[in-house]
Amino acid sequence: MESQGDHIKLLSSVGALIIDSHIVYTSGKHGSAYVNKDAIYPHTELTSNLCKKIAEHFSNKEIEVVIAPVIGGVILSQWVAYHLSQIRHKEVFGVYAEKLGSGDGFVIKRGYDKIVNGRNVLVVEDVLNTGGSVKKVVKAVRSIGGKIIGLGAFCNRGGVSHQEVGDVPEIFSLFNIKLDAWEETKCPLCKSGVPINIEVGKGREYLAKKSGQSSGVNL
Repeated sequence: MESQGDHIKLLSSVGALIIDSHIVYTSGKHGSAYVNKDAIYPHTELTSNLCKKIAEHFSNKEIEVVIAPVIGGVILSQWVAYHLSQIRHKEVFGVYAEKLGSGDGFVIKRGYDKIVNGRNVLVVEDVLNTGGSVKKVVKAVRSIGGKIIGLGAFCNRGGVSHQEVGDVPEIFSLFNIKLDAWEETKCPLCKSGVPINIEVGKGREYLAKKSGQSSGVNL
């Protein structure tokens, strides 16, 4: 049976886990490590195997629909639903929720609302940082009559709890990793002059903004 350490090794082997770097996160905070979920998806067998582990964990639940937030989550919902269908010998639907055009919520449309209504739903996500997106998906599911059974994820890197994602019955992640994050003014990497990583996270945008500020240009 694979352990959390095995999963971390797998992610590291495809460049999905970056350590000893200088990352700017979406929150604006800085840190030394990053879970690069986009490095996982090109590897279809790896993605399938990780999703199968999530499906196996929830295989004893009467899940009828798997849903995820766009964009990367669409791949997860399809694979997890596929493996649940294979395990249970019964079709499990794979759908997704989209961001509202105006506002920061999520909406379930394209006819998927009719599929979710009245059914048991598993929410899946690749990386849980604050749980904000998942919480909005949970809210959207419940608003159209879906019953949340649980939440499955590749990685819970923010120590996200049940309460933070809308009191879901269960959270399961393949591995948990706590990544230190500092405010820019307190970042030891900035103080040590460690270069910002511009390949992942928000490093490129951060440097562009800093460059604009130093030249007196408003970006």
